[in-house]
Amino acid sequence: MSGIGSTGQRACLAVPGADERKLAKAAALDADEIVIDLEDAVAPAGKRAARAAVASWLSSGVRLRGRVAVRVNTPGTSWCHRDIEACVRLETVHSIVVPKVESAADLAFVGRLLDGLELEVGRERPVRVQALIETAAGLAGIAGIVAATPRLDSLVLGYADLAASIGRSVAAGPGAWVAIQDTVLVAGRRAGLAVVDGPHLGVAVDDTFLAGVRHAADAGFDGKWVIHPGQIDAVTAAFTPAPDRIEWAERVVTALSEGHGSGVGAIDVDGQMVDEAVAAVARRVLARADGGLR
Repeated sequence: MSGIGSTGQRACLAVPGADERKLAKAAALDADEIVIDLEDAVAPAGKRAARAAVASWLSSGVRLRGRVAVRVNTPGTSWCHRDIEACVRLETVHSIVVPKVESAADLAFVGRLLDGLELEVGRERPVRVQALIETAAGLAGIAGIVAATPRLDSLVLGYADLAASIGRSVAAGPGAWVAIQDTVLVAGRRAGLAVVDGPHLGVAVDDTFLAGVRHAADAGFDGKWVIHPGQIDAVTAAFTPAPDRIEWAERVVTALSEGHGSGVGAIDVDGQMVDEAVAAVARRVLARADGGLR
């Protein structure tokens, strides 16, 4: 990882794996990432059928605008290894989202399984991994989780299951989650990972939704999951820097690079003394501006 923590995940649309109509609609949407859900969105009796349907759909030559991730079932369930095997066989799948990650051992298991399956099928591009942090145990073990596998690209904060795990109301406002958000953000940034905010549980693009999106962007998240196509544009806009901010970042990075070439560690840009700390902020702005690049 670059340490900047951006993987082009501004708006990530979660789509039920068992709903063919929603999958077909998602293919034409401008989300940076489509997250096909084989876990919570699929009833136990329908797991096998949903997996087969998703595999068939992704193998059919469908053209998608965004990257494809698949939320597999939790490690230790009877479906997880079959889900992962199906994903490895699908070149369209860029990453798997592992739910309820609670320890480094969970991701170590996933990494070993991916290693063997990729060798078996001769896959050239490794499957990347995203970890859903959505339990108290996951929060407690996050220092080990972020170092568990070199395949790990992103942490995703899952509010619904986390609320149940710690006994907090799902209706709690953004302020109730600040400490937890900072825990995940700091751990992710220290490991050079992207950190993505979990979805707002309503489908409307109302003041509550927009306030949550702005809070996540201001807090430092790289993007946010959404559960309704109508929310994509607002999230993409919130996590895309304004043109003047991009121009400032480009000037900072260029000026400091030239300064370093002349043996100067800090340099004046637009009346502001710029050093490596400011340049790190500028590089993050530029990484976020490139959020749609794949």
